[in-house]
Amino acid sequence: MAGRYRNDNPFAEEEEEVNPFSNTGANSKLTPLPHEPAGFYDRGATVDIPLNSAADLKKKERELQTREAELRKREQIVRRKEEAAQRAGIVLEDKNWPPFFPIIHHDIANEIPIHLQKLQYVAFTTYLGLVLCLFWNIIATTSAWIKGEDPKIWFLAIIYFISGVPGGYVLWYRPLYRAFRTDSALKYSRFFLFYLVHIGFVIFAAVAPPIFLKGKSLAGILPAVDLVGDNAIVGIFYFVGAGLFCLESFLSIWVIQQVYMYFRGTGQAAEMQRQAGRGA
Repeated sequence: MAGRYRNDNPFAEEEEEVNPFSNTGANSKLTPLPHEPAGFYDRGATVDIPLNSAADLKKKERELQTREAELRKREQIVRRKEEAAQRAGIVLEDKNWPPFFPIIHHDIANEIPIHLQKLQYVAFTTYLGLVLCLFWNIIATTSAWIKGEDPKIWFLAIIYFISGVPGGYVLWYRPLYRAFRTDSALKYSRFFLFYLVHIGFVIFAAVAPPIFLKGKSLAGILPAVDLVGDNAIVGIFYFVGAGLFCLESFLSIWVIQQVYMYFRGTGQAAEMQRQAGRGA
């Protein structure tokens, strides 16, 4: 029976049995590991540890503490200056307009009361309108100069632009902005004074009577009529300028009416009269 269930394969080749635990000899296929050299494990070796690391840490810690103390001192100085400025009524303004090249501070949505924001936006529109009118006036006088007019009209147009753009902002737009923000009667009085000058100028420019160089230094109605017969293109430039000045005049008159109505309604007019009486 044992021979009947035998699993021997008659076709299998005889294989040589290898015992890995037997002694190394000619029939062994495993090579012994090399011996470790003497002194491989040096138990007497020392590890170099920097002894001044603790001192360096303490030094850096003292430096950080010194810097923190300086920063706290600077913060206290800045805070004292801000508080002193607020008590003195000085408002710190960051330049944020126009966004691509900030040159002025302008934030109607966050600094002007809601019921005055629309009027402030319209007043700002009149300021931008003044810039546009004076810039177009340069274009119109340039075209007239090219067609043979006196070059002095171009230089006068440049003077109007250089003096009018910053002058309008400093003299009447910024006082109105601060008057709406702080409700100051003095700021209102300054706005009314110089805004009336502004309205007088734009009305004069819209008509452009022949007072200075036959009025051709301003793109108004009268020089436009005079020039359209000689050169239609130059006349059209002057008519466009006259239209811009007329639109600026109407819008400016509406603004000063609305501001004056609000000024009287809040009782600031009586306050300004009392201040003027005390000053007198």
